[in-house]
Amino acid sequence: MTAPVTDPAGASAGTGGGSDRARRETLGRLEAEVGVLIRRIKRVLGERAHAVHPDLQRGAYLMLSYVADEGPVRPSAIAEKFDIDKGAISRQVQQLVDLGLIDRTHDPLDGRASLLAASADARRRLDDVVAQRRDWLDVRLGEWEDAELVAFVDVLHRYNTALDRHPPQ
Repeated sequence: MTAPVTDPAGASAGTGGGSDRARRETLGRLEAEVGVLIRRIKRVLGERAHAVHPDLQRGAYLMLSYVADEGPVRPSAIAEKFDIDKGAISRQVQQLVDLGLIDRTHDPLDGRASLLAASADARRRLDDVVAQRRDWLDVRLGEWEDAELVAFVDVLHRYNTALDRHPPQ
């Protein structure tokens, strides 16, 4: 991991000793690095989707992963979780059903509603993709000490938690 960014006077940005200019520059670097991360994530999600099924789209992969983790769920829960129109959810769910990755059943509590669950085949495929991705990450981060990896995950969690507390305006 890299050393903290310091301003020209040597004070760490964001610790109260740095200048506003240095902090703004550091925040700019953060935005740039997050931009790289977002582009990488989009690419990786596309690769994962394709690894699960050649016809699976990136957004449908995210839904499938959610259903596999949280299912069985109603389509309305997916719409709420992803903040997506129910019509768009319906189209993507239908694609997942057509590909044999989602099983749709009637909700026993409400016969008008349906429940979605990942098929056994989807679970197997998702498990394979996750295992391959973790192996890939382990090789790329092999030089990191365990403590560095834990610290990075902790800081990333803190970052995400801070953003969740203060949604965009």
